[in-house]
Amino acid sequence: MAQPKRRWSKARTGLKRSTWKIEAENLSVCPKCHEPIRQHTVCSNCGYYNGKEVIAKKVEE
Repeated sequence: MAQPKRRWSKARTGLKRSTWKIEAENLSVCPKCHEPIRQHTVCSNCGYYNGKEVIAKKVEE
């Protein structure tokens, strides 16, 4: 297997790692309860996804 001839410099390593960024989550608004939720997930507040009730939530009075 091929081996590198010499070590990469710290500057070159830093340039390669400069794209290792943590991205913020894409949040959207639930059309039912208007809470911010992650995209393509069931709303934890109301239990709806894609206009349909997926998780039945108990209503406390």
